[in-house]
Amino acid sequence: MIDTVITQQQKPFKILLVGDNCKDIYQYGIIDRISPEAPVPVFVPTYKEERDGMAGNVFNNLEALGCEVEYLFGKTSTKTRLIDARSKQHIVRIDDDVESDPLVFETEIPMIYDAIVVSDYNKGTITYELIEELRDTGIPVFVDTKKTDLARLEGCYVKINSLEYSRATTFPSELIVTNGKLGATYKGCIYPVPEVGVTDVCGAGDTFLAALVYQHLMYSDIRVAIDFANRASAITVQHSGVYAPTLEEIQ
Repeated sequence: MIDTVITQQQKPFKILLVGDNCKDIYQYGIIDRISPEAPVPVFVPTYKEERDGMAGNVFNNLEALGCEVEYLFGKTSTKTRLIDARSKQHIVRIDDDVESDPLVFETEIPMIYDAIVVSDYNKGTITYELIEELRDTGIPVFVDTKKTDLARLEGCYVKINSLEYSRATTFPSELIVTNGKLGATYKGCIYPVPEVGVTDVCGAGDTFLAALVYQHLMYSDIRVAIDFANRASAITVQHSGVYAPTLEEIQ
């Protein structure tokens, strides 16, 4: 195991990350009474935490694995979660989604990247045409998307979850579908995840994507990369909110 760690530390990767940015706000508070105005709980704020969400969380996960990342994104959306400070139970999430202008490259993308990662939450930053342009560079492209015409992404590694799979109308050949505790599916094979206690699934897909890219660059074997990504996301779900596991944690 020590030899593996040394080898991986000697091989840093340069990643171009493009996607939708988000700020996750965790507003903790106490509920100790029901409102006299309506049958709803009264939430009293106590403290607040802010973290990077969406592609920003992918960025943090790639950096935690030792990658050098250039991150291009559009406007920033905000998701505010009201959480009971005692039980850590989510009460409500307030989404303030901002529609971005499409990201456009004015010049040719330089061949300096080991991989291009697309984190597409369908907020306007990423178009089909942009992904096709990135794919045509010849640099390996990994896509996590909420788009439905996935056949247009042929030539990329495409990672979606089971809900996104149910909504898709066409599919590429290199498709990975994650399904929580049931594992990930690739070309008809199921890759199981470790059995762990789940605290919060928020950000697990971002962790999976980052770990998948890292391990595939390391060994050029997508199956090995899926197993590694499953282990990484199993660590994330044991934490409250988004979390970026280190290489040492995953190993």
